[in-house]
Amino acid sequence: MDLFLMFYLHRNIINSKVDEQFETLLANGANHRDVLMEYYSNTTIKHIVLMERDANREVIITDQQGEILGISEINAELIDQVKPYLVGLQTDKDKVLVSDWHDSPYIVSAHPYDINTGQSGYVIMLSSTISIHEMVADLSLHFAIAGVTSFIVLFIVYAVLSKVITRPLIRMKEATEKLSEGDFQVRLSVSSKDELGELAGSIQKLANDLERLKSERNEFLASIAHELSTPLTYLIGYSKVMSRGNLTEQERQQYLEIIVEESNRMKELMKNLLDLAKMDENSFTVKKAFFAARPFFEGIHKLIEPSFAMKNMKLTLLCEGEYQLFADALRLEQIVINLLDNALNYSDEQSEVILQVSQNEEKTIISVMDSGIGIPANEIAFIFEKLYRVEKSRSRAFGGSGIGLSVVKELVEAHGGTIEVKSKRGKGSTFTITI
Repeated sequence: MDLFLMFYLHRNIINSKVDEQFETLLANGANHRDVLMEYYSNTTIKHIVLMERDANREVIITDQQGEILGISEINAELIDQVKPYLVGLQTDKDKVLVSDWHDSPYIVSAHPYDINTGQSGYVIMLSSTISIHEMVADLSLHFAIAGVTSFIVLFIVYAVLSKVITRPLIRMKEATEKLSEGDFQVRLSVSSKDELGELAGSIQKLANDLERLKSERNEFLASIAHELSTPLTYLIGYSKVMSRGNLTEQERQQYLEIIVEESNRMKELMKNLLDLAKMDENSFTVKKAFFAARPFFEGIHKLIEPSFAMKNMKLTLLCEGEYQLFADALRLEQIVINLLDNALNYSDEQSEVILQVSQNEEKTIISVMDSGIGIPANEIAFIFEKLYRVEKSRSRAFGGSGIGLSVVKELVEAHGGTIEVKSKRGKGSTFTITI
């Protein structure tokens, strides 16, 4: 396209310059004809001939029969070339006789004159085409230089754009193709702060997130398999043991309690997994309504307190004042019971767990405080992740599945609230919910 435009411009400029040469030639010839008609004499003819005696332009003055009355210094060969145009020349207007500047050494124009004395003829103007050829050559040279310069500039621009835009886009395309194929090991350099840099950063973040999710998924599946395999092993093992006929009633009852315990563990695990699946799919709803706070928490205390008593622990409820809560009662109960169950599992016998409820302006603050094993500071940030457990050995002494706290966090955020944790290893933990 650029080459076509340059060619078009080149041809138009040349044609314009050539047209100027023709116009100049016609104008000079017309001036000489006018002077000759007003002051016709041999002296005037000589003056006109002298005026055009230069290297680029010549003049011939003839009568009506084609006889030469005056001529500037012009070679005989050129006269022989011009004579055929003069013989039988009939025109009453200024006329260009030779316009082929490509192959002819001169462009030629004829200008008729007619004197009252009966004298008539033509002023023949000849302009050398050398100047036109030189002008064309000069223009062509400049256009060639401009074309080469433009090509170099375009090549540099292309190289810069290729480095700045095209290559990063190609790398991003290759990265997205890898992501679509499940290969999340993508590394994109974010060297600029423009839109391309932001896009590369977003793709890199997506790749990192997908890689993390893939790792979490694998760990999640491995953890689920582990959590299910343990109770299943107990169920299968003790079921086989109970099928023996030489067991005492006491042994059979003991094994039956273990089977019931492991069945309940599986039931709780599956319930929590179902809650998480619903949250991931946004298929559950939080239906908020106003209800009295104190009776609500007293009901939870009454429901959970026997479990604490069985472990020789004390559950204390601190809820002063009468005020209303705006929340989903069923989901809020699930949140509080999960936190209390967590405190129960990770606290020692003879210890105390405090459930404290208060109101600050329009916010309700719920705290569950225990004096249990606590959480190391470097692990607090991870305790709300699915299946994360502080005790890396997965000891069954505490009975946790690593799902309860992730359910709590999801439900709190679904209420538009926040949850904070303060804990110290060996000193206990405090979970604070604000909704």
